[in-house]
Amino acid sequence: MARQTDSRAARTAAKTIAILALPGVQLLDVAGPLDVFAEANVQASRLVYELRVISTVPGSIRCSSGAQLCPDFVIGSGTTDPIDTLLVAGCPDADVVEPPQAAVDWLAHTAPTARRFGSVCAGAFVLAATGLLDGKRITTHWAVAQNLSDAYPAIKIEEDAIHVRDGQVRTAAGVTAGLDLALALVEEDLGRDIAMRVAAQLVMFFKRPGGQMQFVRKDEAAVAGRSALQELQRWVVANPSLDHRVTNLAERMGISSRHFARLFRKEIGITPAGWVEAARVTAARRLLETGCYTPKQVAAECGFTDVDIMRRAFGRHVGVSPAEYKKRFAAAII
Repeated sequence: MARQTDSRAARTAAKTIAILALPGVQLLDVAGPLDVFAEANVQASRLVYELRVISTVPGSIRCSSGAQLCPDFVIGSGTTDPIDTLLVAGCPDADVVEPPQAAVDWLAHTAPTARRFGSVCAGAFVLAATGLLDGKRITTHWAVAQNLSDAYPAIKIEEDAIHVRDGQVRTAAGVTAGLDLALALVEEDLGRDIAMRVAAQLVMFFKRPGGQMQFVRKDEAAVAGRSALQELQRWVVANPSLDHRVTNLAERMGISSRHFARLFRKEIGITPAGWVEAARVTAARRLLETGCYTPKQVAAECGFTDVDIMRRAFGRHVGVSPAEYKKRFAAAII
C-alpha cells in the first residue's frame, strides 16, 4: 500500500508534457522531443515528466512517413492531467492546409493555461491560427518561414534561430530542432548538468553550433526576370570568378549602367551586386561541400577578391564561416 501511495505521489508531482499530433504529422516532431524528456527521467532517476500524445481523431493516425501513431487522448473525449508544457508537432503540408477547427479551438482554450506552450517545425501554422503567437518572437522551418510571415504578419519570425523562447512561448525550427528545444526545456527545469547528460546519452549537441541558415538550400540567386536578364544570370552562375561589376554586366547587355541597375532591381528585387554575391556564395558552398578545396582556393574560384571578403559574405548568407561550413558539410575524402 505504501509503495502504491509513493507511486501515485510521484505521478502527481510529475510535469505533463503533451504533444498535439494531427493526421499526417512528421513522426520525428513527436518522437524526438519525447525521447529527450524520457531520457531526462532516466538521468534524474525519478519521474519528472509524464508524456502524452493528443490528437483530433480517434484511433491511430497515419504519419507523413506512413507509420501509425497511437495517441493517448483525443480532443473532446475526456479530461487529461493538467498540462505543464504543450507543443504542436508539424506536418509537411501545414503551410498549405487549413488546420482542423477543433484543434485551433482546443489550443486557444488550453495553451494559455499551460506553464509554457509552443510548436515544432510547421506546427507553428496551427498555433498561429489561434492568434496566440501575435506579437511574439518565434521560429519555424526555414522553407516555410516566409509563408508563415505572409499569412500571419503580426508574428515576429527569427528565420535563422534553431529555437526561440519568448515569455510563455517556445518554438523550434524544424524536425531535429525539436530535440534541441526539448533539451533546452530540460535545462530550464533540471539544470545544465542533467541536460548535458541527456545530450551525451542521445549523442546530440548540447548547444548546436550555428543557426538554420547553414542548412538552407533555397537558391538565393535564382534566375528570374525577362529572357535577356535570365541569360545574363546564367552566364554569371557559370562564370563566378569573372569581374561582375555593374558596368561590365550592363555592357554585356548593351545598355547603360544606370538603366541596367534600375531594370535589374525592378525585375529581380535585389541589386546586381547583391545577386552576384549570392551566386558566388552558392558556388562556394558547392565547392566546399566537395571537400577538395581550401577556403582560400574557393574564394579565388568564385570571384571573391580574398578569403576575408568571402568570410563576410558567408556570414550574411549562411551564418557560419567557410571553414566551419566545410567542416560540417564536406564530403569525406577517401
